[in-house]
Amino acid sequence: MTTYAHRTLLLALSFATVAATVTASAPGARADAPGTNGPVLTWRPCAEPGGLSGQECAQLPVPVDYRDPDGPQIGLAVSRVRSGRPAARRGTLLVIPGGPGESGLRRLKTKGPALRKAMAGAYDLVSFDPRGLGGSTRAGCALDAADRHLVTLRSWPGPDGEIDANAARSRRTAEACRRHGGAVLRSFSTANEVRDIDRLRRALGEEKLSAWGASYGTYVGAVYAQKYPRHTDRWVLDSNDDPDPSRVGRGWLANLAAGADDRFPDFAAWAADPARESEGLRLARRPEDVRPLFLALAAKLDREPKESGTPGVPLTGNRLRQALQNALDSDGLFAEVGRLVQQAQDPAAEPVLPAALAGPMPDQDAAAVLATICNDVRWPASVPAHRRAVTADRVRHPLTAGMPVNITPCGFWKAPAERPTRITADGPSNILMVQNRRDPSTPYFGALKMRRALGDRARLVTLEHGGHGAYLANGTACGDRTVTAFLRTGRRPQTDTRCTD
Repeated sequence: MTTYAHRTLLLALSFATVAATVTASAPGARADAPGTNGPVLTWRPCAEPGGLSGQECAQLPVPVDYRDPDGPQIGLAVSRVRSGRPAARRGTLLVIPGGPGESGLRRLKTKGPALRKAMAGAYDLVSFDPRGLGGSTRAGCALDAADRHLVTLRSWPGPDGEIDANAARSRRTAEACRRHGGAVLRSFSTANEVRDIDRLRRALGEEKLSAWGASYGTYVGAVYAQKYPRHTDRWVLDSNDDPDPSRVGRGWLANLAAGADDRFPDFAAWAADPARESEGLRLARRPEDVRPLFLALAAKLDREPKESGTPGVPLTGNRLRQALQNALDSDGLFAEVGRLVQQAQDPAAEPVLPAALAGPMPDQDAAAVLATICNDVRWPASVPAHRRAVTADRVRHPLTAGMPVNITPCGFWKAPAERPTRITADGPSNILMVQNRRDPSTPYFGALKMRRALGDRARLVTLEHGGHGAYLANGTACGDRTVTAFLRTGRRPQTDTRCTD
């Protein structure tokens, strides 16, 4: 990850002189004593080596079906780290995980030290594992191992764009989840996650929450702000999903094609940099030569997969493409895919697959990822229509080879229980969006749709940078300072702005 030490003088002056202050309840204000207006959380110490000192964990009971609140219950794993400065504490900051499929407890462990330092005691830090993940109640689909590899869960077409195998796999995956997942799997949805968050708020005894949601967490955060606007304090949406209610997850997947194109020049510049020579990772003399080299190598691996260091899991063209897709999220991952390209080109080398590509995903993890996006919105199922879409997308966006518009298990899923929420400008103006301009996973054009939907509720800070997950990760020092200042002081740019350094 590249970081920058200074902002421009213009930005420094603008934030110092025209920043708006978002009003909120008094520091530490609570709606009720914890447990008096909702379920009781019984906290226990759970700090781990390398994690946050003082970390506590609890289980939050939630109904499987909120239409039957007194019916069957499941448990969500919750974790918190209390503010070490009671006089400075102003409330609770909820870390909303991304994905779908990310553990909030794991995110709090990895981001917690930096976040605690940045917040300087202003908040208790809290996160949770959504339904189906980590320490929360889980469900599975009993999928065959071959159907749980990342390159099969994501519908990468065959070498010539053939999708019949994808359609067959999608049908059997949806059927397996229908047979084995039950009511618990059907409950994995954004709508229920938002209800779970509000139940957690009440269990914590907070009138309002502040939040930092990243990636899919921005959509969850936006839906919460739409449904429960009076319970939002300072709200940060980082690396934003397109909130189009007619598409939701289907739109996010389709957007990956253009997102990869936007981000690839950063990788090409890195791979052609003379500094790579000493590392043995320079792929070409000029950045413009990296893309044709990569596409030709992927096509060759389509025809002739190469045995890897993982028995029974060869390096195929689609595994190479998926490795690139993963690596585009962070400059720090460029070396991993650059090394894989070098090994694939060397007849004597045995490629070492990244861990995410070397084996199948655990069944319950795969089920949670699939169910959340499939339960949110109806997806089309026409194989001929998908075949046409894949053919066209392979021409427009060869780096992703038609995968983002291909057929998925969601096309054969049971109809969603409710419609997605439409995000609007109704509610308090207390949202700060932060977005890398060259984000491969939640592209900038999708973030602009979120910005338009939120209207005057939000301000957007655009970072002239590449990568996914900006704050305290793949963003810039300017962006980090802006988000930190907003969460700690409520000061927010009066208008949309950008960070150039």
